[in-house]
Amino acid sequence: MSPELSIVIPAFNEELRLPATLDAIQRYLGDRQIDAEVLVADDGSSDGTAALVRRRAEAWPALKLVSADRNRGKGAAVRLGMAAASGSYRVFTDADLSVPIEDLERILSPLRNGTGVAIASRALPESDVQLHQPWLREAMGKLFNRVVRTFVLGGIRDTQCGFKGFRAEVADRVFPPLRTDGFGFDVEVLYRARLAGYEIAEVPTRWINSPLTKVRTLMGLKAFLDVMAIPGRVHQQRS
Repeated sequence: MSPELSIVIPAFNEELRLPATLDAIQRYLGDRQIDAEVLVADDGSSDGTAALVRRRAEAWPALKLVSADRNRGKGAAVRLGMAAASGSYRVFTDADLSVPIEDLERILSPLRNGTGVAIASRALPESDVQLHQPWLREAMGKLFNRVVRTFVLGGIRDTQCGFKGFRAEVADRVFPPLRTDGFGFDVEVLYRARLAGYEIAEVPTRWINSPLTKVRTLMGLKAFLDVMAIPGRVHQQRS
C-alpha cells in the first residue's frame, strides 16, 4: 500500500550533514505518526553518503536509497527521487534542512485541500529568515528572482527555496520531462505546473541558512542561463 507522503532528499557528498537531517525527519514523522517514505537521491556521491543511508535503512524501513550513476546536478537528483516516490503527496527538501522539517504541515495543508503545488517562500512578509545567506549570494538570489518573474514565471516571489510539495498527479506530470539538471530546475518544474493549469501556493516559512552550502557563484550564473532557455525548451517539447 502506498504511503501518504514521500520526502525526497537530493544528496551529493552529504555524509556529514545527513545524519542530523535524517534524525530530525525520523523523529518528526514518528512523533506525528505520519505514514511516509523517505528517499535519499544520491547524485553520484564520492564519499560515504550511500553507505550511510544503507546502514540507517536497516533499522528504518521507510528510508530508501536511490542512486545516480554519476553526478548530474540537483535537478536530476530530485527527478530521480520523484520517479521512485509513491506517496499521495511528494515533498523535496534540502539535505541541510534550511527549512525546518517542522514546517512540513505548511506545505501539506494546501495540498490536502486540493492545491497542485505548494512551495515554501522566504520572500513573504510572514516568513522568518533566522540566519541570512552571505550578502553577495542573497543579492544574487534577489536578482535571479527578479529575472525569473520578469521573463519566465511572474507572480512567484521565491522560486528557489528548497522545500516544495506536489500532489502525486502533478509530480508525475512535471518531473519526467524535466530537462534542467542544475539549480535552475525549480523554475522549470513550476513553469511546467503552471502551463498545465495547476495552482501554485506560496507559503511562509522559516529559513536558517547553512554555512556549508554547496551553491557557488558559477552555479548561479549557469542557473541564469538555464532559466532563460526554459520557455523555449518546454514549448519545443510540447510541439
